[in-house]
Amino acid sequence: MPRAVREQQMLDAAVRIFGQRGYRAASMDEIAEVAGVSKPLVYLYLNSKEELFTACIRREAAALVAAVRCGVSGGGPADRQLWAGLRAFFAHTAERPDAWVVLHNQARTQGEPFAAEVAVMREEILAFVTALIAEAAREAHGNPALAEREVAGLAQALVGAAESLAGWAKEDASVSAKEAAATLMNFAWAGLGDLMRGRRWSPGAGEVDSPGGGA
Repeated sequence: MPRAVREQQMLDAAVRIFGQRGYRAASMDEIAEVAGVSKPLVYLYLNSKEELFTACIRREAAALVAAVRCGVSGGGPADRQLWAGLRAFFAHTAERPDAWVVLHNQARTQGEPFAAEVAVMREEILAFVTALIAEAAREAHGNPALAEREVAGLAQALVGAAESLAGWAKEDASVSAKEAAATLMNFAWAGLGDLMRGRRWSPGAGEVDSPGGGA
């Protein structure tokens, strides 16, 4: 069997075990058994448990970003692109639940350098969403009406909500990718639509900001 094919088998097995057992509890013996190879062969190909976990993170992060980009490859208005991207995101995380656990839960809680690997993926998705929000502002006003800082904050909120909804969909198998995407579009993009039209929420004329930001 070609090395590249066998290595992918090992990564498939590792993602499954890391996702189901957690990084600390996962054993190289079990990963080798699930992959159908000897433990020395796993070490020969991927050197250590740490390097194997890193390889899993990189592969699954690249696959998720590629799925989102493929979903929006048709172009169109910003809201349709976001809708297509969200559906692709939720479909991918539903199809690869162990991979999502590795990326969203395991990698982030095991410290550096694992968390840094996931941060690279998240920044790429954030950049994509930021560009869509900025484009929506241009479509609505003919110029970037939203401040760069506000666009960045909205993108952070949208990506964070998508991550949270992916966890919700994982726990409830009846939630489809389309339903999860529609939930987020109704919650976030409907509000963004008002924002693009200049209709902003306000706490009221009688309320003033305190220095500490409290009510």
